[in-house]
Amino acid sequence: MNPARLARRILRLGRLADPAPDRPDAAPDAAVFGGSVQVRHVDAGSCNGCEIEVGACFGPVYDAERYGARLVASPRHADIVLVTGVVTHNMAEPLRRTVAATPQPRRVIAVGDCAVDCGSFRGGTGVRGAAEDVVDVDVRVPGCPPEPDVIIAALRSVTGR
Repeated sequence: MNPARLARRILRLGRLADPAPDRPDAAPDAAVFGGSVQVRHVDAGSCNGCEIEVGACFGPVYDAERYGARLVASPRHADIVLVTGVVTHNMAEPLRRTVAATPQPRRVIAVGDCAVDCGSFRGGTGVRGAAEDVVDVDVRVPGCPPEPDVIIAALRSVTGR
């Protein structure tokens, strides 16, 4: 596509020209993170609906990095563990270890109905439970799947940006 045409199309959509929404109410300890956080994402057994929305959060349209959130590959570099999906029997121990490997102060965010309360998978054969049945959860983001705006608002509540 022609670069000029692409630029006109992007401006017409309005995503790049929209101002940032108002700041959400920050957690009392948001200053601990200094306005930016490193996020380790853990898929504990989801249908991948939430993963698509988390990917959109860090893509060019929603751009969570402008609010100080960045995905990292190692829990040792992370400030936040973002959990999606129900916790299956096979993922309970890896989730515990990931949270334990994340240095303090850390926060755990459960994203999606499955991570919050098992959603439609409650009582399933391979399901251990929701994220808070395995680790302590600080922020819950309901929805099936939650929209990227809502996920970013949860991240912004932790960063204070």
